[in-house]
Amino acid sequence: MNYRNDKYGNPISALGFGCMRFPRKQGRIDFEETEKQILESYRLGVNYYDTAYIYPGSETVLGEILEKNGIREKVKIATKLPHYLIRNMQAMERLFQEQLKRLRTDYVDYYLMHMLCDVDTWQRMKDMGIEAWLEEKKKSGAIRQVGFSYHGNSDMFCKLVDAYDWDFCQIQYNYMDEHTQAGRRGLNHAHDKGLPVIIMEPLRGGKLVNNLPDEARKIFSDSLKNHTPAQWAFRWLWDQKEVTCVLSGMNSMEMLRDNVQTASTAAVGELTDEDRKMLKAVERAINAKLKVPCTGCGYCMPCPKGVDIPGTFAAYNRRYTEGKFSGFREYFMCTLVRKNHTSASNCIGCGKCEKHCPQGIQIRKELENARKELEGPLYRIMKKGVEILKIF
Repeated sequence: MNYRNDKYGNPISALGFGCMRFPRKQGRIDFEETEKQILESYRLGVNYYDTAYIYPGSETVLGEILEKNGIREKVKIATKLPHYLIRNMQAMERLFQEQLKRLRTDYVDYYLMHMLCDVDTWQRMKDMGIEAWLEEKKKSGAIRQVGFSYHGNSDMFCKLVDAYDWDFCQIQYNYMDEHTQAGRRGLNHAHDKGLPVIIMEPLRGGKLVNNLPDEARKIFSDSLKNHTPAQWAFRWLWDQKEVTCVLSGMNSMEMLRDNVQTASTAAVGELTDEDRKMLKAVERAINAKLKVPCTGCGYCMPCPKGVDIPGTFAAYNRRYTEGKFSGFREYFMCTLVRKNHTSASNCIGCGKCEKHCPQGIQIRKELENARKELEGPLYRIMKKGVEILKIF
């Protein structure tokens, strides 16, 4: 296993175990199979395990396995604070203590603000007193390092990186999201600030393996290097020195061992110009179904009414390249999980954005098309629910 260091020089395995998709049997986490995979990953050198309060059963199962096998002190646990469920510091403390109990530990190695999507949300947490709370937890050793996970555009990500003295961060990043989400710009900004970057969705939830168009599969198969689509996606990430750890939601021994093998042999700077050209060809093949030719450059921003234009188009495109659920999920996270929603329906048609678009996109027209397809009845219900939660 290769290792890359965190902010304080502690080694983190290049491959992290994402604990959201533990194997299940009859609707419940299969403890026996999960234990086998956790122990095998540990034996093979994985030392970073990422879970969250809202992953059903995940914290509890992970904590029990680590305690039962006496390896808690030998691994790093990353879990997340669901700030969107918190209204005061008393609730935050109760929830954190519940997490420690679930994990059967008295400290968390890496604690993230879960889906922190804008500086206004962070300001709300600061107004509640979270900075003093985090300082006390770090001083006592109950929390070793503090970070945040992010879904959104690169501009807001960079602002969040600058908003606090973070120890690390976590972003969605892969060869298809190089210029969407936080993107390469965000990755480089975090690295320049000295922050280790943890990568989630390296395969877009498996879509870069299971949902590839025939043309993309042919490009991979014609390559002279005998790598699978998953191996290419991981190697693209580990080729970059700014990437610290790549999470994978592994739920089979075969997947685990294959990913460990890739993580153990991949190196910074290993990709050739031909390799990059090949991956760009794959990207073009996947993007053939795009509805809007948006590159995510962000020149259209900021919108006077707060519309996340690149985020909306990324979700709209994903609806057509990966399916309705993927597009809806991305749109929900990029527009509603924020203090102020950034939906396409905010658009008033002023046209300011179109004056700056290098691609000449008819942004107002495409935003209306996106709104019609992404803001259906379910979205409107969830929007109401988010607004009600903000009241309390």
